[in-house]
Amino acid sequence: MDKNHEQTEKDNLKDRVEDIKNTVSEKAEEFAKDAKGKAETFAGKTLDGVEKLINDVFKKNKPEDAEFEEEAIDPKDVAIADLKKEMDELRDKYVRMYADFDNYKKRTAKERFELIQTASKDLIKELLPVVDDFERALKALESDNSEAKNGMQLIYNKLVNNLAAKGLTAMETVGKDFDVDVHEAITEIPVTDPQQAGKVVNEVEKGYYLNGKLIRFAKVIVGKKAE
Repeated sequence: MDKNHEQTEKDNLKDRVEDIKNTVSEKAEEFAKDAKGKAETFAGKTLDGVEKLINDVFKKNKPEDAEFEEEAIDPKDVAIADLKKEMDELRDKYVRMYADFDNYKKRTAKERFELIQTASKDLIKELLPVVDDFERALKALESDNSEAKNGMQLIYNKLVNNLAAKGLTAMETVGKDFDVDVHEAITEIPVTDPQQAGKVVNEVEKGYYLNGKLIRFAKVIVGKKAE
């Protein structure tokens, strides 16, 4: 009888333990589910918070000129900048064109002036031998006081004056240092004066300039030291 009672109590105790175990398992599962839900909710809120924090930090540290940069790309500002650039380019082109045109005017004016000055160059060069003949004839008639000589002198003077008006100038050579750029040496002769060495001592044919430009070399005789 006692054994049966003891067995019954053991069975009852075993049942109670099993009930407690099941109850604990159920409570633990519910707690786990609740904890998981809270953790997911917390994680979502945390991510939102981090994102908000990043945005707040970015806004606080946004460059002061960020708003200005946004305004700088306004279509109106871009159009104004493009027009200003185009205006500057057109102004530069105008300045260069004006400078080129001014240089062209100066160059053509200079060329025209030189052309006018030298237009009769070939004709004058052909007349120089005539002037030479007049001078040789007048030299040969130095002692002659006839009307013919006087008439020849008048014609010579008129011819020379007309040529001078066109810009013809005779070169001065005698007593000058010999210069290969304007003189043509016919020969050299010994000179007793050492200072005459290397200088033009006589002129065979005159040299001429036309408006400052050489058109004929002077044919000269140059002195050299006597041996």
